[in-house]
Amino acid sequence: MNAAWLRWLFNWRTARALLWTVLLLVVAVATNVAGIYFLGSIAGWEQWLAEVSGFFLLWRLCLYGATVYGWRWMRRRLLARQSDAHTRRRLLRTEIAGGLALVTLECSLLMQST
Repeated sequence: MNAAWLRWLFNWRTARALLWTVLLLVVAVATNVAGIYFLGSIAGWEQWLAEVSGFFLLWRLCLYGATVYGWRWMRRRLLARQSDAHTRRRLLRTEIAGGLALVTLECSLLMQST
C-alpha cells in the first residue's frame, strides 16, 4: 500500500461519508425489520409495499424534482464561476448519466411490479 491511499482512507471527509453510508444502511434494514415485525410476516410486508407503491412513486417524483431544482441552482453558480467549454461538456455528461440512471432505476422498479 502506498501512503497516498492510506491518507485517503483515513481522511475525515471519507470517514464521514462512510459513516453516513453505514447509518443509512442501518436505518433501511431497521425499517424493513420493523415493518416485517408490525405486519407479522414478510408476505404482509411485501403486500403493504405493493399497496402503497403509488405513494412511493409520488415521493420519488418529488425527490427528483427537488434534485433537479438543486442541480439547476448549482449549475448556474458553477457556470458563473467557470464558463469554459470543458465545464459545459462535463456538466452535460453528468446530466446525461444522471438521467439515464434515473430512467434505468424507474424501469427496473416498473418491471419488478408487473
